Amino acid sequence: MAISPNTTFTAGAVLTASQQNRLPFGVCALASSSTNYTLTTSAVIATGMTATFTAITGRLYKITYNEPQANTTTVSNGFTATQIRETSAAGTLLSTALLQTNVAVTVNGNMTVIYVGTFTAGSVTVVGCALTSSVTGAPVLTRAATAQAQIIVEDIGPS
Repeated sequence: MAISPNTTFTAGAVLTASQQNRLPFGVCALASSSTNYTLTTSAVIATGMTATFTAITGRLYKITYNEPQANTTTVSNGFTATQIRETSAAGTLLSTALLQTNVAVTVNGNMTVIYVGTFTAGSVTVVGCALTSSVTGAPVLTRAATAQAQIIVEDIGPS
């Protein structure tokens, strides 16, 4: 994918529309939730993790899905996964993160998934999904008012 970087700006130069359009447009969509989410063994949209934006042809988008704390299953060699998917929990998998347990104890950790890519022009919905290999030990995504889960869509410039 060829990237079209901007030019160097100098004093007295005329700023063009083409140069402006090579700059990032910034945040396009944001969703957040402070409600805990109990994990299941199927990929399901985690509470509040749906964001919709209008994609533009030829633009790169960075999607970040962050869970402040994941408490895993207590099964040895079990896992907790967070995913970014397009449209729905059954939609195209864009990116995933995995937190694995090597012994039969809960592992706690922050989980962040990032995807960078293009989309077909028009309305796009992205979702943050989560699942676990086993519900033994009551695995949960723990959130709070001061530690919210978030999914953020950013336009980072032309592709």
